[in-house]
Amino acid sequence: MKLLTYKTETSEPRLGFIHNKQVIDMEDFGDVSNFPLPNDMLELIDMGFDIISEINDLIEDTTDKQLAQISYAMEDITLLAPIPYPRKNIIGIGLNYTEHVAESARTLDTANSLPQQPVIFSKPPTAVTATNTEIVLNRKLTNQLDWEVELAVVMGKKGKYVPKAEAMDYVFGYTVINDVSARDCRRSGQWIVSKGQDTFAPMGPIIITKDEIENPHDLNLSLKVNGIEKQNSNTKFMLFNINDLVEDLSTVFTLEAGDIIATGTPAGVGAGRDPQEWLKDGDVVECTVQNIGTIVNTVKEI
Repeated sequence: MKLLTYKTETSEPRLGFIHNKQVIDMEDFGDVSNFPLPNDMLELIDMGFDIISEINDLIEDTTDKQLAQISYAMEDITLLAPIPYPRKNIIGIGLNYTEHVAESARTLDTANSLPQQPVIFSKPPTAVTATNTEIVLNRKLTNQLDWEVELAVVMGKKGKYVPKAEAMDYVFGYTVINDVSARDCRRSGQWIVSKGQDTFAPMGPIIITKDEIENPHDLNLSLKVNGIEKQNSNTKFMLFNINDLVEDLSTVFTLEAGDIIATGTPAGVGAGRDPQEWLKDGDVVECTVQNIGTIVNTVKEI
């Protein structure tokens, strides 16, 4: 199921899903189906993954006429981040693709050896923004604004000490994230100032539930700046795959429904290029993950 958070010209944020290229309002669909459904992505995730099968069954029992009364054309809505305000910090994974480890070692003073355990950082909920919004370039903080396309995993239930063989049982779905980074804002090796500024986590355009992704470890991901491709790789090249990450992270701290894991970026970031490239006012950044979609953001200098 393709889930989204949206608004219209007259509405507050609403939860919806895509069906036959139309946006169906989730709460209204529940009313039509006589099956109460929430108006918030996190509330839906809290209901457990089995709710997706139930909704799909209800769709089969609903007429096209009924659906038309509670649907919108994509061009008539504004997409918000699928989870506009996460309950907790986004969990970021650094140095999770071999070639990115190498380029970071050349230019960012990180270790040249491959990590033996996942490198973990976080981005606060206030970093989240949607597709078709602005990434803020604050010159008082940074002159080295960089891009990082990533597959993001959305957790579906609480887990502690999750064995990697069971990790996918805890996943709800996937989305796209741009781990925007200010390379000159690292402080004594700590990354949160570099990674956690407002608008530094563009996310979307949707959450696609795990049943629609046959293999999350074989998805192409790419990034363009002003139409020019900068990154192009595949999730099969992750050093620590999703199973590894869920096992490791759940050993460190409890994972909960709605938690977001940004799984790392491949080579091709601005810091790793020769000469280095930094985002500037007016630049348009497009991040794409196969079978999920594309988010587009414009840099705005303040």
